[in-house]
Amino acid sequence: MTQKIANPAPLGLMGFGMTTILLNIHNAGYFPIDSMILAMGIFFGGIAQIIAGIMEYRNGNTFGTTAFTSYGSFWLTLVGLILMPNMEIGVAGSPHHFMGWYLSLWGLFTGFMFIATLANYPRAKQFIFGSLTVLFFLLAARDFTGSALIGTIAGFEGILCGASAVYLAMATIINGEYGRTIMPIGELKRPAAAQANVAMAH
Repeated sequence: MTQKIANPAPLGLMGFGMTTILLNIHNAGYFPIDSMILAMGIFFGGIAQIIAGIMEYRNGNTFGTTAFTSYGSFWLTLVGLILMPNMEIGVAGSPHHFMGWYLSLWGLFTGFMFIATLANYPRAKQFIFGSLTVLFFLLAARDFTGSALIGTIAGFEGILCGASAVYLAMATIINGEYGRTIMPIGELKRPAAAQANVAMAH
């Protein structure tokens, strides 16, 4: 008998998507950073994603392990960067251009992850990583330039990115429960030979 293993991707996607939406509603200028965003960043965006990444390791999914563990760690480090100065840990806070470098590195990492999605992942996942790459570089540009306009644009783009992750999470659950496509995710059509090669590789 083969043990059935749950798909952790919807958990990770929801942790990422919902927290990203809330943070970028802030970036768009609708409300300030507060305990609601920070709590979501720690527990859902951070810890839940890392748990999903560990579960993806059990599934033998290198991409999922790297993505969920990394972005869970991103949320934890971001909350740390916000809270540590208030707790008098380290310096008074990172200058904006330092944060620009931090966000640029995350944009570079996400850009490479986006390239990986082009190999065989659904269009919905490609959109998430493509829009997230743009988001990181927009936020970096905001911090390098101090432009409030760029920050507002990034906020709206980030809401779209987070919403796309929520959509893919719900589509994965709903399509799986019904056993058919209820919410399309843009599955790639592959030749039979290519499918056989992928199956052999896994």
